[in-house]
Amino acid sequence: MKKVYLDKLIEETTSIMEVAVEINCNWNRKYTTIAMYSFIVIASSILFYLIMSGLDNVTRVLAGYLSALYPFIYGFVIAYLVNFLLNFFKRQLGKIPSLKKIKESRFHLLSLLLAYLAASYLVSLFLAFIFPQLFASITGLVKNIPDYVRSSTAYIKSLSDDILLPPEVVDFINIRLDELVIFISDVAQDLVPMALYFLRNTALSVWNLFLGIIISIYMLAEKERFISLGKKVNYSVFSVKTADKILQILRRAQKIFSKFLGGKILDSLVIGLLTFIILTIVDMPYTLLVTFIITVTNIIPFFGPFIGAIPSVIIIFFESPIMAFWFLIIIFILQQLDGNVIGPKILGDSLGISSFWILFAILIGGKFFGFIGLIIGVPLFVLIYSIIKEIVETSLKTKGLPVETKDYLDK
Repeated sequence: MKKVYLDKLIEETTSIMEVAVEINCNWNRKYTTIAMYSFIVIASSILFYLIMSGLDNVTRVLAGYLSALYPFIYGFVIAYLVNFLLNFFKRQLGKIPSLKKIKESRFHLLSLLLAYLAASYLVSLFLAFIFPQLFASITGLVKNIPDYVRSSTAYIKSLSDDILLPPEVVDFINIRLDELVIFISDVAQDLVPMALYFLRNTALSVWNLFLGIIISIYMLAEKERFISLGKKVNYSVFSVKTADKILQILRRAQKIFSKFLGGKILDSLVIGLLTFIILTIVDMPYTLLVTFIITVTNIIPFFGPFIGAIPSVIIIFFESPIMAFWFLIIIFILQQLDGNVIGPKILGDSLGISSFWILFAILIGGKFFGFIGLIIGVPLFVLIYSIIKEIVETSLKTKGLPVETKDYLDK
């Protein structure tokens, strides 16, 4: 009985496989193709709906998998930044006649060693001199916040009594101030769990950063080999013409990103140094903390000065409203100097796009990638803009039409 059932099952399975083979062989038949395409569209639509309806869960799962790549992301970023120092030492060491006799591999390792020593020295200077004062400024600011809130509350209440505001307005202000005091108290109570959470994330970040440093050393030590391997895969997958075009785009991306990011970092360091000198001369409160904020946010194009100035003014205002006013004037003058003299000298014409597109790139980049998007949004848009411009101009030349935008004003 079992043998008969097994033979029947084998026979039915064989018939199903034959039908499947026949369908596969007749894939190009009209109705079969329509049915399969319809199935693919419906299945894709259902999958898209399920993903969008549970987008938070999907994002959480992807973030969990992405966290495993954090050391490699850190390593790539570190390697990209240290590569500026690596290229600098290669150029400088290449000018020494006695080092020209060294093998290329040893010359590369020597430049790499000097690059990481220089980077370590800069980081040690930050940790030894700037970080302790920065931490002390933040700690002092946090300790003084309750006093700032109480003094501001008393000042606003006295001001409302002097101006003789309507009772409804006075009640509204008092309610809001009481809510603010309660909010500050709640935040103070949550400082311990927040501090523990911060320490946990900091420990994980430090571990990922340590792994990232090791990965970056391997990346830069084998930089030429990785580049050659990428080119090999590129030419194996695509045609020679397409592979050449991809390499051309990657070289253009490297040129745009390195020139923009390197220029913005140098520009921000110059502005930070000038800010620190001027604020020290005028004895500005929280000089180092404010200088650090201005230096970091100045890397962001267009919005950077505003993003850095707003929290800085608030910090200084609690200590001295008059100094906050003078700080605004100082920052305004520095940003004018940066926008008209220092920035153009360092960056040159690395952007090549109008202010409208810079604003567009910053808003879109910030929306999708947060703070990192504010920084890389502009060079990424410049790359995409250059590719689209090249495609459009090539198409116009093929049709025998002019490529200059001004030639289409009267059309």
